[in-house]
Amino acid sequence: MKKLDLSLRLAGEMDDDLARQLGSKTLGRVFLARGIHSVEMLDTSVGSLLPAGDLLGLEEAARLIDDAIDHKRILIIGDFDCDGATSTALMVRCLREMGADVNFLVPDRFKFGYGLTPEIVSFGAAEFDPEVIITVDNGISSHEGVQKAHELGIEVIITDHHLTTKPSPKASAVVNPNQQSCAFASKSLVGVGVAFYVMGRVARLRRQAGKRTTSVAKYLDLVALGTVADVGTFDQNNRILVTHGVAAIRDGRACHGVLAILEQSGRDHEKIGSDDLGFAIAPRINAAGRMDNMRTGVECLLADDWSTAHTLALELNKLNHSRRAIETQMRDEATQIIQELHLNSDDEMDLPRTIILHQDNWHQGVIGIVAGRIKERLYRPTIVFAPADGDKTGEGDFIKGSARSIAGVHIRDAIEAVAIAHPHLIAHFGGHAMAAGLTIEKRHFEAFKEAFLEVMAGFDESVFNEEQFTDGELLPEDFSLSFAQRLKDVSVWGNGFAPPAFDGVFEVLNFRVMKDKHLKLTLRLPQVQYPIDAIWFNYDAEKWDYRASFVHILYALDINEWQGSQSLQLVIKDLAVNQIAPMVSPV
Repeated sequence: MKKLDLSLRLAGEMDDDLARQLGSKTLGRVFLARGIHSVEMLDTSVGSLLPAGDLLGLEEAARLIDDAIDHKRILIIGDFDCDGATSTALMVRCLREMGADVNFLVPDRFKFGYGLTPEIVSFGAAEFDPEVIITVDNGISSHEGVQKAHELGIEVIITDHHLTTKPSPKASAVVNPNQQSCAFASKSLVGVGVAFYVMGRVARLRRQAGKRTTSVAKYLDLVALGTVADVGTFDQNNRILVTHGVAAIRDGRACHGVLAILEQSGRDHEKIGSDDLGFAIAPRINAAGRMDNMRTGVECLLADDWSTAHTLALELNKLNHSRRAIETQMRDEATQIIQELHLNSDDEMDLPRTIILHQDNWHQGVIGIVAGRIKERLYRPTIVFAPADGDKTGEGDFIKGSARSIAGVHIRDAIEAVAIAHPHLIAHFGGHAMAAGLTIEKRHFEAFKEAFLEVMAGFDESVFNEEQFTDGELLPEDFSLSFAQRLKDVSVWGNGFAPPAFDGVFEVLNFRVMKDKHLKLTLRLPQVQYPIDAIWFNYDAEKWDYRASFVHILYALDINEWQGSQSLQLVIKDLAVNQIAPMVSPV
């Protein structure tokens, strides 16, 4: 029987005690493979959140913000992605409810670029005359911006989560779990998670002092959205935040903007999961920052009435449609460039270890998505550049790149390695393990490309061979609606805590192609007494053989809802076919 190229995630011997506590051998195996050794590690109660006091700089930041609420004008400066939008909305909402004089500003990526730059400080000072600037989801590398604020007599408080290998800027307070000497146990908080912790401590201080305050926990919908959108690792702390945020949305206890965007995407808020936040809401909010200005996205999340939220959600939907059209054009052009470079995507041996592309007519707001699509298709770290100033003539001196990576290649550190070896090649950079951004002079493009390839040459070849993971074969009794529902309910799933995927060999009873792109199968397993439905969305016609009698599939369990009824469905992730029955029973 032909086998799929899979890597078993099983973590040694079965933990019988864990399986017994969960009441399922399969669940025990699934969680053990994800580093869970006791049911306590699955606890998602708010009381199990990591203590805020471990965040370096938190107490000073909370004290300064508490004072600013009562006596000073505050300006929030955010980032132009979904994490930045949710961070900004959460902080603005909480500060307003505490009685602060607060405004917000999200830098236009085409005018100011990322972070607390001297230019955005000067613009914010002229526009809002703040006495205090609080950054959210940015600032940890903004030494020059902090200096500019000080020259203008403005106090700066930084809240961020991005990685840094340098000392923090000389702000009045810096809160970032990834700053040097911070003992906070989770380094996976995203920007909105940091904002949540900061405002929670401010609320506590004001409550203790008998001042006007608010409940920060009511905005866990924003925390969940930003965490999923920024691909924060689902450690226990983030799983707690996302679990309660998703529950709030399902109960309708969410911001009007979140519910309005879900409506625009055709999702029922009562049935959403964590993946819907990433696939339905985040792209629409991100479209504002990519295509226009993130202020539209933030205003949607700040809307206090349904009419305003609905109008802004419609605008975000339009921007998302425009983003899709531009993305499709850029992706097609990128594919053509790759083909012209004689890179055969079907033969990994012909691919370089990284894909780095640039065109003068590409849209700066969409390069990250295009880089992600290319990375997914070719399984190579990918960096896509566009003119830095939004000028489509390509005559500017600088170009901006957006990088997306694969498992095993820390993309920010790889870019930093180039910066260390060739200081003149990179003007600015920053980011995470899987995503980063950078600015270089256009004339240095080929030199940067060569230098980055040199860094990639230092990795083991196995890193560039994609692995598919499986949790093994399901027991016959697991092919049920109840077990599929339990998988949905037992935990939120996401980055670093991957949704369960199983594999097995099935007999093909029937098949049909739907809408010329989806393969619908009816399968049989000897120990299961009823046929099993399966679907392969956007199936690979080259892998499917119409004469197939048996298939070996990698799949996820799902519940299909149609006309008010539910049925078990396998969602195929990959497939191999064979005409001969397996020698051994697949279960």
